[in-house]
Amino acid sequence: MTASLAQEQPDGPVRTLPLSLNQQFLSMFDGGEEEGPFGPTYNIACAWRLTGPIDPERLTGALEHLVERHESLRTTLVRSEGGYQVVHEPSAPELSVRDLSGCSAEERGPRAEELTAWAERRPQRIDAPPLLRAVLGRFDDEDSVLILVVHHTVADEWSMQILIRDLAALYGALAPGGTWPLPATQYRDFLEWELNRPGERLTRAREYWRENLRDARLLAVATDHPRSAVLPKATAWHRFTIGADVTERVLELARSARSSAFMVLLTAYNVLLHRETGSTDIVVPTFASGRNQAEFHETVGAFFNFVPLRTDIEGCRTYRDVLKRTRRSCLGAYTHELPFPEVVAEAPDLMSPSMGDRSAPCAFQVFQAAFVADDVEGTEGLSYRKIQRRTLSQSSGADIPDGAMLQLEISAEGDLVGNFGYNTNLFDTRSVVERVAGFREALSDVLHLDSPLA
Repeated sequence: MTASLAQEQPDGPVRTLPLSLNQQFLSMFDGGEEEGPFGPTYNIACAWRLTGPIDPERLTGALEHLVERHESLRTTLVRSEGGYQVVHEPSAPELSVRDLSGCSAEERGPRAEELTAWAERRPQRIDAPPLLRAVLGRFDDEDSVLILVVHHTVADEWSMQILIRDLAALYGALAPGGTWPLPATQYRDFLEWELNRPGERLTRAREYWRENLRDARLLAVATDHPRSAVLPKATAWHRFTIGADVTERVLELARSARSSAFMVLLTAYNVLLHRETGSTDIVVPTFASGRNQAEFHETVGAFFNFVPLRTDIEGCRTYRDVLKRTRRSCLGAYTHELPFPEVVAEAPDLMSPSMGDRSAPCAFQVFQAAFVADDVEGTEGLSYRKIQRRTLSQSSGADIPDGAMLQLEISAEGDLVGNFGYNTNLFDTRSVVERVAGFREALSDVLHLDSPLA
């Protein structure tokens, strides 16, 4: 018999839904009203450079229709009674318009970065819908920067590309003779699907994780400060780039080894952790899109899924050996992907080292091409180009619930853009900079595949 969410829907304008399994996982790191995944700075921000004339009044109308179109943007999360979420009636999101006309051409890129950082760290409560806000910085009549900020409990990186595409379509639809996009699939449809997943596939996936993670522990890194010191927490972001020549070699190596750029970069990260800890049983926390079903590729929501990748490098003699085992680990994990709470149910001790007084998880993430293009062509000569390159480090930015995270993205210019976020109550800037230097060295060594593992 198929389960349904229908019995949980009250009559009237407000719709009550259970949390997704991913949202339940986030609740494990709940830090109260001021920090953590339900706190006001667990935000995701994306910025686009707009070329062409933009009408702020029409943009405001398009944003209102965007909130109406995607229920997730007007959904709030409630902690009580085990947690649930509430879909509210549409309401107008905030649009801040900034006059940046005094910036020279050379200053505009850094100024767009600074404005994005400001927008990202502004508090946004999860009990005050909509959970979307926008900032428009205007350099002149033909050059602007548009920043969208959404609370990360209701959207992910993939969602942001859907939002800018739909916003451009809605902006065009408000012009005379404009056409409206077709209705969108909602996150509640995903919740319905998640509730009714096929049992046979789940059984096989659970067996895989039970065996693959037997006696496994997440490989945590040493912190600079103990948790017991209870130091003030912020999330700082150290930004860096790795040259296009290295990126080109990564892509060439990936092709020749029947791997992906992610697998090559993860191999370097595995080597770094091996050098730091001496461990040969390396379990790295990373992320998957969580969108294995095609019907949800156009849905806005928090689909991202936490995935532990276990690579045993015992006996590896060369970096090629490490890459082969990393590739095998990735293929097995993503073939048997489960929501992380279900993985933990099969390996209940997996997370224990990362909760130690002097240790914390350090996740690894590589952004790769999704089904939605970063650049969008709008109407009336208006185009939207995603700003991928952020090079200005921040002492305070979007929250990481616990520990640290190394993010890498291959930019349109061909180099690797790196973002290393870390909790300042646990890590110092010095050790983060040293870890980035260690990763550069490990990546350089991995590119010499047949060299002895050092």
